[in-house]
Amino acid sequence: MARAADAARRASDQRGWLLSLPALILLFLAASGPLIVVLIYSFLSPGQYGNVVWNFSLDGWRGILFSRDIFDDTLVLADAHLTIFWRSVWLSVMTTVITFAIGFPTAWFIATRPPAQRAMWLFLITIPFWTNLLIRTFAINEVIRNEGLLNSLLIWTGITERPIQIVYTDTAVLIGMAYVYLPLMVLPLFAAIDRFDLRLLEAGYDLYASRGQVLRRIILPIVKPGIVAGSILVFVPSLGAYVTPRVLGGGKNMMIGNFIELQFTQGRNWPLGAALSMMLLLIVMGALLIYVRAANRGTDPHG
Repeated sequence: MARAADAARRASDQRGWLLSLPALILLFLAASGPLIVVLIYSFLSPGQYGNVVWNFSLDGWRGILFSRDIFDDTLVLADAHLTIFWRSVWLSVMTTVITFAIGFPTAWFIATRPPAQRAMWLFLITIPFWTNLLIRTFAINEVIRNEGLLNSLLIWTGITERPIQIVYTDTAVLIGMAYVYLPLMVLPLFAAIDRFDLRLLEAGYDLYASRGQVLRRIILPIVKPGIVAGSILVFVPSLGAYVTPRVLGGGKNMMIGNFIELQFTQGRNWPLGAALSMMLLLIVMGALLIYVRAANRGTDPHG
């Protein structure tokens, strides 16, 4: 009887795999296929007018950090590339920090409202998702441009006599990304705080803990999975952002996403663009691995 049951179970598993095989093939072709093409392109030579020449070459990967001198063809450090990399990582980290600084008290406020009011506050948080990303970016541009709402208010109140140049700077890109990705930080934090037992706060105060000690030793460790999840959800799209730096940076303050697009269009260096894309993918995978490890430590009682 046991052998018959095992045979029936194996037959059922095989039928399940056969039924799911078309979906798995489609998923592989639709998701992994383009990535494989990009990976192959990164090891080829650039064509004269774009596209690629089917000759194996490491120039695409080498071009990430080095460029050839136009006079003696020697390799020199690509300072412009490193500047773009540093700007991308720095702005992504700062976007994550700013969204956390704003999103944590916002999520705490929503989670501590009566249950009947939470749905309304969450509804207000999700309203920006109803609008296209480009529209939201132009909305921020209308606020911070020289003739926009912010500068008009500063001049009207007498704080400044002339408009402050914000647009087409890193500050403008940072403001735009913080505005765009703020809901991605608030929602995971709310999910973590919503499960928080407020009686732990009373216990901490009964043991004469200060507010800072309660925050550091009780609140933050318990809501850590939400903090890590929100940070990943903000950092990853910020690192590959294209629309916001394009509109608010004016094409001068490029990030990795804009740099990749430049190689496939005006630069006509598809192998370099493909290598940059794969490098960005590796960075994202590294960030996700950090998230998984941090989340596991947050849930493992022996971690």
